[in-house]
Amino acid sequence: VVKKTADRVYVMRRGRIIEAGHTDSVLNHPKEDYTRQLIEAEPCRLNRSIPEHAPVVLQGNQIQVWFPIKKGVLRKTVDHIKAADKVSLTIRAGETVGVVGESGSGKTSLALALLRLISSRGEIELHGHPIQAVRQRRLKPLRRKMQVVFQDPYGSLSPRLTVSQIIAEGLVAHRIGTQAEREAQVIDALEGVGLDPAARHRYPHEFSGGQRQRIALARAMIMQPDLLVLDEPTSALDRSVQVQMIDLLQRLQQEHALAYLFISHDLRVVRALSDQIIVMRRGQVVEQGLADTLFSQPAHPYTRALMSAAFDLTVSDETVIAQ
Repeated sequence: VVKKTADRVYVMRRGRIIEAGHTDSVLNHPKEDYTRQLIEAEPCRLNRSIPEHAPVVLQGNQIQVWFPIKKGVLRKTVDHIKAADKVSLTIRAGETVGVVGESGSGKTSLALALLRLISSRGEIELHGHPIQAVRQRRLKPLRRKMQVVFQDPYGSLSPRLTVSQIIAEGLVAHRIGTQAEREAQVIDALEGVGLDPAARHRYPHEFSGGQRQRIALARAMIMQPDLLVLDEPTSALDRSVQVQMIDLLQRLQQEHALAYLFISHDLRVVRALSDQIIVMRRGQVVEQGLADTLFSQPAHPYTRALMSAAFDLTVSDETVIAQ
């Protein structure tokens, strides 16, 4: 974005300008190591394969999320906003399913429906057990296995709680362990996401955006989930911190055989993490399949439009029409 819009670039680090100049000069011939690190920061995909008999963690079939449009004095329903319309997906242990699409395409609505946080129609199974009709009281124990990391690391952590209290929230809600046992688990969770446990008594405002997102990840991981829903977890982070976050997510997935539902606008990040891709537009799935196939041979014009925008490719007439 900077390359396309800026005439001059100033590179800052720790409050100081360390490099400045015309955009082409700075981006094509950086003088400082830090500038080169920013330019070269690119999430890398690990060479791995999902075991053929890996168990299915979550399955959704024909998921519908419709919001009624009501008008008149009697608030009569005259139409619906179809946030997600007949979407089906399967996520296995150790597998990442990426969901991409423009803002308002229904990605987050789909995730919230699968987590049973909003009403929906269709069939949802967790480890082969239907949960769509399960009442909230019986659903609570299952929520330990389904955790979420939200987009905004500044808004998703309570400013009134210490890091230790934030991470232990789930343990308290589920009445797991004694106070001493919870403290020990908090320390383990912080070490697991690469943070110093000695900082657990500090408050969120004392941490950077990348550190806060690690705290949010520790809060989810302490519950030992099987499924992790990642809703734009890297969008508020700069490129170099994004790469660190992706590396961390890949390591945790390998260590714990986690199933990821990864929602993002950033196709570079999605390509680094995902095994399967779902492309959504206006609540509907326009393309779905293996990540390698979809990135190398996108079939739908809208998918090609997303690829062109993300990877700065030449846009064909067909893609322009799709946009």
